[in-house]
Amino acid sequence: MKLYQENNKVIIDKIKDFEPKHIFECGQCFRWDKEEDGSYTGVANGKILNVKLEGDTLILDNTNLDDYHKIWHNYFDMDRDYSAIKAELAQMDEHLYNATIFGQGMRILNQDTFEIVISFIISARNAIPMIKRSVAFLSKALGEEIGEYRGKKYYAFPTPKALSSCDEQVLIDSKVAFRKGYIRDASYIQHSLQMDMYKLRNLPTDMARKELMTIPGVGPKVSDCILLFGLSKYDVFPVDVWVQRVMHEFYIEKEMKDLKKIREFGIDMFKDKSGIAQQYLFYYAREKGIGRK
Repeated sequence: MKLYQENNKVIIDKIKDFEPKHIFECGQCFRWDKEEDGSYTGVANGKILNVKLEGDTLILDNTNLDDYHKIWHNYFDMDRDYSAIKAELAQMDEHLYNATIFGQGMRILNQDTFEIVISFIISARNAIPMIKRSVAFLSKALGEEIGEYRGKKYYAFPTPKALSSCDEQVLIDSKVAFRKGYIRDASYIQHSLQMDMYKLRNLPTDMARKELMTIPGVGPKVSDCILLFGLSKYDVFPVDVWVQRVMHEFYIEKEMKDLKKIREFGIDMFKDKSGIAQQYLFYYAREKGIGRK
């Protein structure tokens, strides 16, 4: 793999295990949008980035080597050997083999903890296009303008202070519906440091989950998503309707409606790679329509 800078681009030749569509459309993030040329533009850590894959060459536009090493290398989880993970999971059974082939370029992003807490509170009983619209609205209304790219202005995610003290009409206009009180409460908890959500990554997974579930609007599934996508805890198994369907289709013979039991079943099966296995299965099930009646 060769890494170098060319003008305002960072280029990585012979990249492995990296497919933008699999990364940005697997349900883990809400601030990346597909461009007409097939690339994806998004905002993370107060920066605007465009990502495009041409063959086995990854082009990161609107950045430099310094920011790559400080931000994007960790954000895209570049130190993790996804080839080894996929090989281990694929050996377990034909379903995981098929899922890892289908989502071969997926990576779990290392995203900002507070942003993930708010984004997944918004995600409860919500569709991805609606979540993205609400997050974009709140960022434009309350976030700092960070620049322009391809003629479009981009905004940082709102701070805990901005969200906790904003006018209620902003939340109403963002279409977060019944979640608006949860958003303000969670933001105030972080702003006042009643809980420092960033420090939860230092706790064991079960203790971090217990703390997260004291936040209004954070239930079992949302807490597992926060643990996986915002706190780098891979021994979790978020269960939504797609995961429930794929688990019934492939692994659980008797219909199991208790999502907690399905979660425990998944963790027992996939151990410390439960979260990563879940993402391959989730993406595979949703894209293939597995279990849909």
